[in-house]
Amino acid sequence: MILDAHNDLVVSAASVWEISIKFGLGLKRADRPGPGAVPFGGTEAVRFFSAAGYAMLPVTARHAAAVDSLPPLHADPFDRLLVAQAFSEPLGFLTGDPKVLAYGGTTISI
Repeated sequence: MILDAHNDLVVSAASVWEISIKFGLGLKRADRPGPGAVPFGGTEAVRFFSAAGYAMLPVTARHAAAVDSLPPLHADPFDRLLVAQAFSEPLGFLTGDPKVLAYGGTTISI
């Protein structure tokens, strides 16, 4: 799906914020291997996403308020906001996180 030129790729500002926080805490690839690895900080992430042609999705008050309607299937506030954004826009949300996939709707397993 990511390689299909017919699909628009979107990255949430919330993801950049999460990358910045984790990078600032020292959670780099060597410290945390696997899907949650953070190989670079937020500034580098924005450059990477822009160079790759991804559109940036800002976090709006409507997105934040949409978290209210989500059942408590996941405790991570970033993931809950991303799910709320995906449902609000609507956008497909690619994830390998089974807790996020439990929301159904536009979540798509990778």
